[in-house]
Amino acid sequence: MMKYGKIVGIIAAGLLVANCAGSYKMKSEKGKVLNEVPKWYMADFSESKACDTPLFGKDKDRMCIFGVGTAVSPDLNLAIEKGMMIAKAELADIVKGEMNKSSKQFITEVGKTHTKTTVSEVEMTIVNLIKDTPVRGYEIFAKDVTITKNGYYRAWIGLRLPLGEYNKMYNFTIAEAVDAYNVKEKAKVAYDNLIGKENENSNIQ
Repeated sequence: MMKYGKIVGIIAAGLLVANCAGSYKMKSEKGKVLNEVPKWYMADFSESKACDTPLFGKDKDRMCIFGVGTAVSPDLNLAIEKGMMIAKAELADIVKGEMNKSSKQFITEVGKTHTKTTVSEVEMTIVNLIKDTPVRGYEIFAKDVTITKNGYYRAWIGLRLPLGEYNKMYNFTIAEAVDAYNVKEKAKVAYDNLIGKENENSNIQ
């Protein structure tokens, strides 16, 4: 009987450990301002470690660019999705972001003939443009979730984009480019054949 008791105890302990290992405990934010931010979110991380770059071996030259994003929502999945979009936008900005600056200046004179003064107004606008930029093969290197004071979910997302052949979509992108090139070549051959046949028919007539 004691033997069975020990077995039951071991099984119960195993289930308890499994439940603890499979759960995620979210931290609650306190106060009116956010006073605690994940260290990795503020770029306080080892780039080689976050990029999963080994010190030695075939992947020692692996390099990545990073993007982070945070978002709040009463729905956990939506908070994560919004954070992902912001992080991907940051990656796209690093890859192909453009800065446009426009300025406008207006100067006029006011007052009487001998007591005139100038009044100027300057307006400057800086626009950050991110045009169609593929962000393929990105990976999540960090993710965290906290509960806000209002009971909403705040998701913290850290993405990395491996460069070159270390990007898992690298071969796919090359194959896609080759296919596109082949399509253009086939279209050109078909067009040349068509023009050639039309020229032959016109000569016969």
